[in-house]
Amino acid sequence: MNQLTNDREAAVELLNEHVKAESLIRHAITVEAVMRHFARLLNVGDEDKWGIIGLLHDIDYELYPDQHCFKARNILSQAGWPEEYIHAVESHGYKLVNDVEPIDVMEKVLYATDELTGLIAATAVLRPSRSLFDLTVKSVKKKWKQKGFAAGVNREVIEDGARLLGMEIDFIIEQTIIGMREVAEEIGLKSEPGQAAENE
Repeated sequence: MNQLTNDREAAVELLNEHVKAESLIRHAITVEAVMRHFARLLNVGDEDKWGIIGLLHDIDYELYPDQHCFKARNILSQAGWPEEYIHAVESHGYKLVNDVEPIDVMEKVLYATDELTGLIAATAVLRPSRSLFDLTVKSVKKKWKQKGFAAGVNREVIEDGARLLGMEIDFIIEQTIIGMREVAEEIGLKSEPGQAAENE
């Protein structure tokens, strides 16, 4: 099969074939937007490639939760995606389910922001506005310290990703929020006019 490159339509088709849960679809869209934002921000990669890798990073999670990041190789290679895409998807499981280390900046961004998007979304949902547009780094950091909040989010992975990137956690949180705002309506985190913001 001819290898694909920046064919988002093909990526969406593959995602819909393997992922049915609305929450996982929202997460895929979220990570895609964040990856695209960081590609533009850092000006070091192809925005479409970064976005597609974000979109497909959990391609095996719903059907093969116990083999997450392992089954992805088969799914993506059989669909014609290049090794570079496959390795990037595998690398977001570093220290969680495998030993595939994130090597380049794109992989490190995925590793640092994947878990973080979950924490940010969970924080936004609890706000009176249910919005990303009045969400601050301060609010996310406050919830970060509450270990019982979004307990499934691995804070250590986010910290490890930040170290790999040589970036401050606050900067990564800020930029991840900005990236998520681009799809706020699609993921249900855009406030309606007149809704009140949380008091910080």
